[in-house]
Amino acid sequence: MTTASTYERLASRFRLIATIGECSSMLGWDASAVMPPGGGGGRGDQLAVLAVLQHQHLTAPEIEADLAAAETSDPWEAANLRLMRHAYTRANALPPDLVEAQAKANSDCEKVWRVARKNSDFGLVRPYLTEVLRLTREGAAALSDALGLSPYDALMDGHQQGIGADDVVPIFAAYEEFLSTVLPEVERYQAGQADPVRPVGPFPIAAQQALCRDLAQRLGLDFDHARLDQSAHPFSGGTPTDVRITTRYVEDDFTSAILAVVHETGHALYERGLPLAYARLPVGEAAGMAVHESQSLIVEMQAVRSDSFLGWLGGRLHETFGGAPESYRLENLGRLWRRVQRSTIRVDADELTYPAHVILRFRLERAMIAGDLTIADLPAAWNDGLCALLGVTPPNDAQGCLQDIHWYDGAFGYFPSYTLGAMAAAQLMQAARAQVPSIDEAFSRGDLSPLLAWLRIHVHGVGSRLDFNSILEQATGRKLDPTAFQVHLRQRYLRVKG
Repeated sequence: MTTASTYERLASRFRLIATIGECSSMLGWDASAVMPPGGGGGRGDQLAVLAVLQHQHLTAPEIEADLAAAETSDPWEAANLRLMRHAYTRANALPPDLVEAQAKANSDCEKVWRVARKNSDFGLVRPYLTEVLRLTREGAAALSDALGLSPYDALMDGHQQGIGADDVVPIFAAYEEFLSTVLPEVERYQAGQADPVRPVGPFPIAAQQALCRDLAQRLGLDFDHARLDQSAHPFSGGTPTDVRITTRYVEDDFTSAILAVVHETGHALYERGLPLAYARLPVGEAAGMAVHESQSLIVEMQAVRSDSFLGWLGGRLHETFGGAPESYRLENLGRLWRRVQRSTIRVDADELTYPAHVILRFRLERAMIAGDLTIADLPAAWNDGLCALLGVTPPNDAQGCLQDIHWYDGAFGYFPSYTLGAMAAAQLMQAARAQVPSIDEAFSRGDLSPLLAWLRIHVHGVGSRLDFNSILEQATGRKLDPTAFQVHLRQRYLRVKG
């Protein structure tokens, strides 16, 4: 057997594994978007079977021999082999019965969480989350031994390779110090500005739907390979050739629907831009969730909420909904969509205070994985931690520890990706503007194509050949530099130049 044929045999197996994963992704989208409530139990069983099937293929005995024998001088294939070996090591660390138990427990907990959040009843979901945490800690311990990482870092590795808690702690500590100074400054600055005027509704759902679809297309989304649907919580899913994004609509405000669509379109554009030649191979996948978040946030926060784009968008909004034109002018939209306010809800937070919500979750989940925080003590710890960071306390658990799906669905170690992604987005936009001076002029016409073309080269088309910091270094000349995010925030919220 030649080295080339050994590599191709591995590639064929990993394409099969990826295809199974695509099936899981589509079932997950269906569960959140269109599945009837009574289908939850069966869907959990289906997802568990697919998880076990993936695991069986990934831990097949012949893979170990092929991984040991395969060699290549091609940089893409070499990166692919590295990622294959890493995936094999992770999968082989977890026994099949644990994989199945985790998939089932996560699905069961997620369904109960939906009811618990609606009723603000943490006690209802507590035993289910306790079981999810028990299984997560068991899996983290096994992965820790196999990867030579701490249990929490082993969980982070599943979402963003190459970034661990020791990297994140000083970044978050520096941001907390920055926030303690800048947040009061921004609040004082805002107090001296005119109050924003909210456009007066109602805003018909059909009109919002048409506008959201048109806006996603204008941003670059190809609806021959995409869908836009409704769900309780906006998300993106599907596959690179069949991306699925969702949003939610309310008649009295179009803001949440539009901003969710542009955010999820950023995710979808990344998936659509991945290297087609390496589809369904590890090297052809997204380079991790921090990179993914950078792509949603560079579209939503850096581009769409910029002065130049808002100036164009205001006219489009007035054309769609009518009403007083002054409420759609740049100055007013900026005050509406870039208003800084201490709040209890992460997904509604402005970009200045949003990292505080992530810092809280990072600290709590590290403590839970370490065994230093029990599920029973989570609500109180959450409330105390948010009060210490932002000076606000949730009035109930629905606005506290029940607000996010992540832990109830088994996703521990994910939260740092949000803020790392925001910091990376600011750094990437800084570099893109320097390299493509026409970007803001294009934004003023509602055109993201110059930015998208730059991202296709420097981020999307790279796939996973490079890791998070290497992508940033190649695109911007340096690894993650949190000061770029701080400069962006001062410029946007305090109008500080340079």
